[in-house]
Amino acid sequence: MTTRGNLPSVLLTDWYQLSMLDAYYRLGMTQTAVFEFFVRRLPNRRSFLIAAGLDQVLEYLENVHFTAEETAWLESTKRLSDSTLERLSSFRFTGRVFAVPEGTVFFASEPILRVEAPLPEAQLVESRIVSLLHYQTLVASKAARCRLAAPKAELIDFGMRRAHGAEAALLASRAAYIAGIDATATVEASYRYGIPPAGTMAHSFVQAHEFEADAFQNFARCHPQGIVLLIDTYDIQRGAARVVELSHQLLREGIRIHGVRIDSGDLAQAASAVRTVLDRGGCKDIRIFASGSLDEYALDAMVAARVPIDAFCLGTRLAVSEDAPSLDCAYKLQQYADRPVRKLSQSKETWPGPRQVYRQYDASGYFCMDALACEDEIIEGQPLLHEVMTNGRRLGGAPSLKEARMYCAEQLSRLPSAYRTLEHVLQAPVKVSRRQHELADQVAQIRH
Repeated sequence: MTTRGNLPSVLLTDWYQLSMLDAYYRLGMTQTAVFEFFVRRLPNRRSFLIAAGLDQVLEYLENVHFTAEETAWLESTKRLSDSTLERLSSFRFTGRVFAVPEGTVFFASEPILRVEAPLPEAQLVESRIVSLLHYQTLVASKAARCRLAAPKAELIDFGMRRAHGAEAALLASRAAYIAGIDATATVEASYRYGIPPAGTMAHSFVQAHEFEADAFQNFARCHPQGIVLLIDTYDIQRGAARVVELSHQLLREGIRIHGVRIDSGDLAQAASAVRTVLDRGGCKDIRIFASGSLDEYALDAMVAARVPIDAFCLGTRLAVSEDAPSLDCAYKLQQYADRPVRKLSQSKETWPGPRQVYRQYDASGYFCMDALACEDEIIEGQPLLHEVMTNGRRLGGAPSLKEARMYCAEQLSRLPSAYRTLEHVLQAPVKVSRRQHELADQVAQIRH
């Protein structure tokens, strides 16, 4: 993949975006267009989603342009007009963007981002916007469910090696942190985003030593801060007993073992057995970490059974959102040249015109209803979409990742208990305003 520093090339898009860009320029169709990103319907077992990826979208929009080399390559394909190729050298995004803050809880059909820009600009950026918002929202929503399932446990992202590519690994760590995961094993995600780093050791380190006890001792002496030892390479209970012996030895030298990790077998049964060994050996302060095919369902079951696991390391099932690996999301034209439009395709109908979402709360401060309305309607509730970019430049400073994380935690705390469960999917608490219905009927009656 061609990149410019940390940013992918503008050519990371679909061909039809360039074909339409060319046609729009040649036809003089450059008036303001309004596009919105939303999820048509929620996956099975999802009662809500968490918005994530806005920061990367705004970074992309501020920097999107064509280099001389890219323009020359496009010219060599002979698929774009000379007049369009001339315009690419000065191409920039000059529009406005409205969005919900990262970490916002949202439901089906609700726009979480709106782009208002000249039609060629708003069209070209579609593919990258969808890619960024789709994946981070997918992972953040999965991570939020894990956090709700284990509200008091430490949760660590172990998903890099199973994520679908390097960028995915980084963005998964970022999205998961927003939604409540506490740390990441992905080093660059820690470096780039300031997410607390975490890590233990591999079975290969133990196997590389002739004796397991030597592996534990050598690792502890090499990395005496926050030691977590992997104890299931051979026999779990024997490994736990060796940790007890080593712990007392190291304490005399001022070195404390922080935890042990279990990565195989029946994790609940193994954790209980290890806890017994540690406690009987006077090591009640040594924590138990567990990894291996974990998701919100496994966490929920173990928390309910009071399994003595202090930290869960989440890998594959988090990074690929295994039970719901995609969202039925879309970036659709809502209005062009002040003319509201809507799509009438079966099962893919859209609401017309720029929209706003108003969130309403009950007397206890929980979400009770979202009102989906026309952008210029005034309805009771808190408007969720706010202007974040004008003239192609961000407005104000972006919230820090920690602030987004705190905001997401607050959002989750306001979800009614019925929407916090893992199994029961309820009808989304969303109503559509009368004016939005009337506009939709008017647009649908227009002969095309």
